[in-house]
Amino acid sequence: MSNWNIFLTPYRQAVEELKIKLKGIREQYQQSSKHTPIEFVTGRVKPVSSILDKAKRKNIPLDKLEEGMQDLAGVRIVTQFVEDIETVVSLIRTRKDFEIIEERDYIIEKKPSGYRSYHLVLRYPVQTIEGEKKILVELQVRTLAMNFWATIEHSLNYKYSGEIPEDIKMRLQRAAEAAFLLDEEMSIIRDEVREAQEIITKKQEQGRKL
Repeated sequence: MSNWNIFLTPYRQAVEELKIKLKGIREQYQQSSKHTPIEFVTGRVKPVSSILDKAKRKNIPLDKLEEGMQDLAGVRIVTQFVEDIETVVSLIRTRKDFEIIEERDYIIEKKPSGYRSYHLVLRYPVQTIEGEKKILVELQVRTLAMNFWATIEHSLNYKYSGEIPEDIKMRLQRAAEAAFLLDEEMSIIRDEVREAQEIITKKQEQGRKL
């Protein structure tokens, strides 16, 4: 690769554009009376050192990166509740400004490590001075608890150069299950609070009628 900066510029543009669009959805929810399914949005372009490491590990020729590596550009949507993930994914499916070419559900089918997230691979059109260029972007949707676990697991993987000791792997798997149980418990609590609010509202309405 003669010039990484030129090669990665459209990917940076795609990440910034998608972040603006997804944050726009969040702002629209915040201005309405509806629950906001998006807590925050982040994005990044994979560093060159990580690209080279992955290309070597996956035997991807550098002249085949555009199709061979789906996560050169990555955007992440973090939600409060597991149910919000389905809402966000449904919203993404209705969009006309990009094409979804693949979906991977690591929430129902978690990875052996315990990792949970919902992945979509988008083919996103970027407008350049040479015309439109369609590039692949990986979009991850996960809860705050899933994101916390994945962030720690990623940093440990980096620290141990991908060779995490077996006892720590087991503890990480247990921590992943604990995080998912936390997600489920918070959803139950939210539902109970909503039910209580509905009962209070009905009683207040009845009281005003008397």
